[in-house]
Amino acid sequence: MAIKITDECINCGACEPECPNTAIYEGADDWRYKDGTKLHGRIVLPSGEEVDAETAQTPLSDDIYYIVPGKCTECKGFHDEPQCAAVCPVDCCVPDEDHVESDETLLNRQAFLHNE
Repeated sequence: MAIKITDECINCGACEPECPNTAIYEGADDWRYKDGTKLHGRIVLPSGEEVDAETAQTPLSDDIYYIVPGKCTECKGFHDEPQCAAVCPVDCCVPDEDHVESDETLLNRQAFLHNE
């Protein structure tokens, strides 16, 4: 499953540079599929949705750091554990029960984001 950042976030920013997928953004910041990936131009997501990887997407939070579920791989393919959770001083990077995914799905996403 993806990781999410809870309301306990103190906006320290420790998590953001640790993400190998650039899936973590500061509150109110736009995000893009291309950020930290090899994606560019028109792409078809694993879900079948077609998007422009370079188009700014609406922030998922205006107040605290947030993780884009469609870019989060729980660090599968990079590390043994989610790095955001490992460095968070207030333990607010937790499994996202709304985005439960298998290891296979997470590894396929990692390949999609970085091997295109």
